[in-house]
Amino acid sequence: MSKLIPGNQKHLTLDNRVFIEKSLDNNMPFKEIAKYLCKDPSTISKEIRKHRTFIPRNDYINFNHCANRRNCQLKNVCKRQTPCKKQCSSCAECNRHCSNFVKEVCITTSKAPYVCNGCPKKVHCRLDKYFYKATVSNKEYKTILVESRNGINQTPETLKRLDSIVSPLILQGQSPYLIIKNHPEINCTEKTIYNYIASGALSVINLDLPRKVKYKPRKSHLSEINDKGIFEGRTYKDFLNYIQVYPDTNVIEMDTVVGCEGSHKVLLTLFFRNCKLMLIYLLPDKTTSSVKKVFDSLEEKLTTLGFCKTFPLILTDRGFEFSKPDELECGINNIIRTSIYYCDPMASWQKPGIEKNHEYIRYVLPKGSSFDSLTQRDITKLANHINSTARASLNGLSPIQLAQMLLDKAAVNAFGLREISANDICLTPKLLKK
Repeated sequence: MSKLIPGNQKHLTLDNRVFIEKSLDNNMPFKEIAKYLCKDPSTISKEIRKHRTFIPRNDYINFNHCANRRNCQLKNVCKRQTPCKKQCSSCAECNRHCSNFVKEVCITTSKAPYVCNGCPKKVHCRLDKYFYKATVSNKEYKTILVESRNGINQTPETLKRLDSIVSPLILQGQSPYLIIKNHPEINCTEKTIYNYIASGALSVINLDLPRKVKYKPRKSHLSEINDKGIFEGRTYKDFLNYIQVYPDTNVIEMDTVVGCEGSHKVLLTLFFRNCKLMLIYLLPDKTTSSVKKVFDSLEEKLTTLGFCKTFPLILTDRGFEFSKPDELECGINNIIRTSIYYCDPMASWQKPGIEKNHEYIRYVLPKGSSFDSLTQRDITKLANHINSTARASLNGLSPIQLAQMLLDKAAVNAFGLREISANDICLTPKLLKK
């Protein structure tokens, strides 16, 4: 560790990796990156070499990849029946036949910075390329982190010794808790003993435990996210810390509205806290891919920069349809377009604006209604009437009027909303009756 850079002894986060990617795009040296992240330059170097993405060269183009082609004078190396008169340096066939062939490797990928992010020739370069992508490297890091903790942290000798103590006592009807309490030489927790028995590492099995077979495993709710690791750095507490540092950030609340039992289509809602504008999109199903398609469609209309400005921070619940935040945060061109944070479980009050605004949807589509017969045109019509309704909390203005003042005009136009005159607003089921 460099004595000039005080380290924080913490793993790199997604935000750190995003900074590294942007710094590489701007050709910033490792020393400057390390100074900003309070890391050693060697840490940055190892991170890039370990998680860089390999992009193979384009083999569809007939191009000679020999490092000696510029000084080569050989001809007819492939030994055709009809001797070839042109030099082999202008033909890619010699790469497979020439004994002096040496594959050309770009010096940029052989030494620092080891990637082509900031290279001005990367578009036209015909060599193998390496790129550092923050989202990809963060996924690889999490995968390694999980896999490194799998398996049994015991040598064959210590496991055999543990089995000789635990298994006979389990067969005598003792519980793992009692065994550990009476045998302090066992350097394991009660949970570890249960895991070893369940995985078959010991001689006894779950059927030998007196109470294990009496309890069924808890069923997780289908709408809940099973992978709790995605909440790291995205909890409601992290959201509050972010807002405390950047209080002027425009917060967008996100949720879904479901129809009656058996209805496949659902509504995706996005609520702007600053102007109470609510966007509503009809999804064919309640899946992450459907939500991502809406995000990608908005990005195409707004551009990536416009999406970042319009949706800088999104707060949502822990529904299964939002279980892949990396895909939602990362745009079409693998550029971070937003940040997603999650409310605590069973805490809908943490995003009160959108929950309250759903009442307007239920005025027109009461609970028990099916959305399967609706189209996006119907849903846009519903959004127009809701957003044209004046609110006392907005001093008599409607959300769409306030949005035209607070949001970018290009964004408001991209939403495809139009204002409905006050006398024509309808918030009853009659609005969408065919």
